[in-house]
Amino acid sequence: MSKLVPPHGGGALKPLLLQGEELKAELARAADLPKLKLSSREMGDLIMLGIGGFTPLDGFMNKADWQGVCDNYTMANGVFFPIPITLSTDQATAGGLSKGQDVALISSEDDEIMGILSLTEKYSIDKAHECQQVFKTTDDAHPGVKMVMEQGDVNLAGSVKVFSQGDFPTKYEGLFLTPAETRAIFEKNGWSTVAAFQTRNPMHRSHEYLVKVAIEVCDGVLIHSLLGKLKPGDIPADVRTKAIGGLIENHFVKDTVFQAGYPLDMRYAGPREALLHALFRQNYGCSHLIVGRDHAGVGKYYGPFDAHNVFDEIADDALVIKPLKLDWTFWCYKCGGMSSMKTCPHKAEDRLMLSGTRLRELLSNDEEVPPEFSRPEVLSVLKEYYASIK
Repeated sequence: MSKLVPPHGGGALKPLLLQGEELKAELARAADLPKLKLSSREMGDLIMLGIGGFTPLDGFMNKADWQGVCDNYTMANGVFFPIPITLSTDQATAGGLSKGQDVALISSEDDEIMGILSLTEKYSIDKAHECQQVFKTTDDAHPGVKMVMEQGDVNLAGSVKVFSQGDFPTKYEGLFLTPAETRAIFEKNGWSTVAAFQTRNPMHRSHEYLVKVAIEVCDGVLIHSLLGKLKPGDIPADVRTKAIGGLIENHFVKDTVFQAGYPLDMRYAGPREALLHALFRQNYGCSHLIVGRDHAGVGKYYGPFDAHNVFDEIADDALVIKPLKLDWTFWCYKCGGMSSMKTCPHKAEDRLMLSGTRLRELLSNDEEVPPEFSRPEVLSVLKEYYASIK
């Protein structure tokens, strides 16, 4: 009997990825079906459906689910879900499709057939309403808002069969793992309580401190890197994960942390995305999610601890996974080490505030990065990367 938290929804993991003879037969059938190109975000969502990361979903949401998720955090069946998982197309393409029809889903990058949608509903949405509910803004300078406003005007709902994980298994061999695989690793390690650390950045000293705090109260930590697309200026996944690997090897006790990656594009939805991060980390087997300052935020659209507060706004039984809410952390010269607002009695001038944005600025401008900001193993990887792009 597993001691890990159950997948979201209370049942078993629900991977929709086909294999063997069934995959072969469905691929052959898909060749003759109408075809629909997926956006990068939709491809990431489809792969998550395939590997069971979005358990208990069986496909893309219908209008009742979309409305319920936007307005009440729940699908029509009452299951908690914080962000709509939808598929869209233009009016002309939608007009050529009929309910009950199967549609082949195609990669926009290389025309690979990624899966099949069994179409159950076509519907339009109020995009501005989705943006206001999910992102708390309709400002098209927000990258998530821009993504929604530029998508097609018709959403297509239905269950999916998934054929492919894209290039993630080969590009990130040993790093890209499914929920079933991470659960197996946690079981092998004897872990029952596992904290997930979400990152789209290389880890500086503040991140390291948060993970070490979590190790004190959990059996282990999954450092879980986003491998999908980011906004311009963010550091690519291969560079980021290499830097994190050096940090783990040199500054953590062996077998207390484990690094893996997942295939989604970043939505930058702040509090709502923190809830999504918690939901799918529960599917990966994690009992806790580390939630620090400005989790999944961008610009100044969210308060620094909005992602803490949102967990208090949802039903107690919405998720089994729980947040580890950690305060603003920094290097304090008077304390002589990493501290937080809760533990450091000193003044602002005694503190070196750390952030991924500031680290990128220093590296981009060839400025010296203080050793209290980032470990040398991380800095060597990042300096090499920034030198290569100049």
